[in-house]
Amino acid sequence: MKTKTTLAVLSLALGAAFALPAGAQDVLPRPEQPFGGKLGRTTKESIKDFPKTIEAPKGAPNVLVILTDDVGFGASSTFGGPIPTPTMDRLAEDGLRFNTFHTTALSSPTRAALLTGRNHHSASTGVIMELGTGFPGYNSLMSKSNGTFAEILKQNGYNTSWYGKNHNVPDWQSSQAGPFDLWPTGLGFEYFYGFIGGDTSQWNPALFEGTKPIEPPHDAKNYFFDKDMADHCIDWIRMQHATAPGKPFFAYYAPGTAHAPHHAPKDWIAKFKGKFDQGWDKVREETFARQKAAGIIPTDAKLTERPASIPAWDSLNADQKKVFAHMMEVYAAALAHCDHQMSRILDTIEAQGELDNTLVIYIQGDNGASAEGGMQGLLNEMTVMNAIPEDMKEVVRRMDELGGPMTFNHYPVGWAHAMDTPFQWTKQIASHFGGTRNGMVISWPARIKDKGGIRTQFASVIDIMPTILEAVGVSAPTSINGVAQKPVEGTSLVYSFDDAKAPSKHTTQYFEMFGNRAIYHDGWVAATTPGVAPWDTAAEVQGRLPAVLDYQWELYKVSEDFSEANDLASKEPAKLKEMQELFWAEAEKYNVLPIENSRIDRFDVTNRPSLTTGRDEFTYYPGLVRIPEGAAPDTKNKSWQIRAEVDIPAGGAEGMLLTHGGRFAGWGLYLLKGKPVFCYNLAGVARYYVSGRDELAPGKHAILFDFKYDGAGLGKGGVGTIQVDGKTVAAGRIEQTLAFRLSLDETLDCGKDTGTPISEDYHVPFKFTGELKKATVNLKPAPLMAREQRLLEDGKMAAAIAAQ
Repeated sequence: MKTKTTLAVLSLALGAAFALPAGAQDVLPRPEQPFGGKLGRTTKESIKDFPKTIEAPKGAPNVLVILTDDVGFGASSTFGGPIPTPTMDRLAEDGLRFNTFHTTALSSPTRAALLTGRNHHSASTGVIMELGTGFPGYNSLMSKSNGTFAEILKQNGYNTSWYGKNHNVPDWQSSQAGPFDLWPTGLGFEYFYGFIGGDTSQWNPALFEGTKPIEPPHDAKNYFFDKDMADHCIDWIRMQHATAPGKPFFAYYAPGTAHAPHHAPKDWIAKFKGKFDQGWDKVREETFARQKAAGIIPTDAKLTERPASIPAWDSLNADQKKVFAHMMEVYAAALAHCDHQMSRILDTIEAQGELDNTLVIYIQGDNGASAEGGMQGLLNEMTVMNAIPEDMKEVVRRMDELGGPMTFNHYPVGWAHAMDTPFQWTKQIASHFGGTRNGMVISWPARIKDKGGIRTQFASVIDIMPTILEAVGVSAPTSINGVAQKPVEGTSLVYSFDDAKAPSKHTTQYFEMFGNRAIYHDGWVAATTPGVAPWDTAAEVQGRLPAVLDYQWELYKVSEDFSEANDLASKEPAKLKEMQELFWAEAEKYNVLPIENSRIDRFDVTNRPSLTTGRDEFTYYPGLVRIPEGAAPDTKNKSWQIRAEVDIPAGGAEGMLLTHGGRFAGWGLYLLKGKPVFCYNLAGVARYYVSGRDELAPGKHAILFDFKYDGAGLGKGGVGTIQVDGKTVAAGRIEQTLAFRLSLDETLDCGKDTGTPISEDYHVPFKFTGELKKATVNLKPAPLMAREQRLLEDGKMAAAIAAQ
């Protein structure tokens, strides 16, 4: 009798758990439901009972989160900028603009903070994935105690999907060997269509569907990833509505635009011809005036000064003005075209009658505008990654190619500064609003009644998760999938929807990136003066980078000084000291320690786990493709060999044997019209060929490419030799090599070439038409250097600042 009573009580308790509204569930997943029917010896004596399907709270909205890339506060028309963003304007007219919303100043950290509602160091993402170090706040391994709101929504009756940029997978976990628990499908997203790294080509993107690498249609005319991505999002939303119209969806739409490469269709670039001929100084003034006229910034706000290290537009020569204006035209076209794709998504939701009850959060940029294009912009971002200068004459000659598939381009510092109007500094500089202040719009027609309103409450990217959970009607659980959860560190913004004058509930927020740091508290900001500018790439190696604890501090009363134009540090020393002490308290609380400002140390791959450490031989077979650089043999700064075993059919063969990289940097060994060729692509600045004269006869052959490195430094040259069946058939000099990085989005491929070609002598996929048995890479130890020389050479790494 006692047993029956206990079981009955347990059954009632479990049943009560499932009778509770979804928002009251504290542990996910929910306990297994008890059988509510009756079991007899036969079905006639039994009563059926299906477990209840988890449903979202009644009336819960669809959720669409949009996050663009490398777009400053003063870029979009919605926030007074020169680039038309009618989709964001449309949402702002039907919703709210937040003019004091903040990110972290860099890609991966902002994205981790958005997904988890915790500060980026709390989520172990104090830097981008490629620079992780072995400290809790920086190891890039987001713990399971930082559950994402996608996982929470999924377990509360939502379908979930992610499109576009990821950049939250640790560098050494981005291959097909996994593990995949930190990929989107391991973070609560049922569907993913996008790219894993920091940037990719719009013309030839390195795509994944779920965890499977896929190739875009290389032969399709007018293929463009932003459009393709929107098509996939639209198809998914339509499918959800068609099959389960009562079930809400969550879509996270994160285009790689407008991060470099700045790509756009030619007809969109043409729309902006002549729009930026007035130069960055005048554009900045025009934006500032529009911002004031629209009430986006206070009437008493000041336009901060352009740093002396950024040249005045009027000081440039005619060629510079012509090229730099066109670079900005291309950037504007990229962002405007991207915004247009989002309008197609909204139109789809509206056509289904769902837009009124869809919460749309549109964040314009994951950080401030990027100054990583340097003083003259770039044709190819891989040059700066390897400290290889570009000839301005060549940039002028090829300026009409900018934005197209033959470039991996970026604009100059002056435009980045203008796109951050009215603030100081740019992306990477977490101490100042130029790095962290981004425009945000929230639209939810069924709930937000102050159409077109502006909200001035202090807000952070960590506030997005609690805002969504409150809007949906679910609470943050204390446990997800058996793991106790850290407290959510953000503050819901729902309180501001109905009250423009409500006091800010997010009263304190620290900022830190590469040693640049700040603290906001109750209308004040204390900020370190940046040790070096993001565009000063030689400072660290030249010994001009100050010790991280020796940075000067500035003080701003941002409740009265919107743009941080009036430094009060000398007038308010007591307040400054109070704020500094608060920063250190927050830094200790949120895993910010230890503070580090060195880029060289962080680029050292020995700081992180690796799939290749200790290996000097790698064997690949045909069809093994899309192996990222972090999981491929490191052929930089050393001697190495490739040995390929082939069988040539009657009539000959051609195609790729083994390649790493593509159009913008890398190498490849292939047969062209039956003849063996090795091509070394030095970031598009030069291509070195070692080519045999004779076609390979039908039959089995062993092809050996041997590279003997000159040694004594990084990025040096060497001699390449091709042997066929032990006989030397070609030799040639490779004058310079890539010191730091072969690719940002291209990979190692065997038996064919994915992405873009190493040489324009062939077209991808250039699949080998004979039989390739296998290809083996052997690495030889790099020559030892004196410590001083090594430090000098490694210092060039500062010129390869992470463009992600």
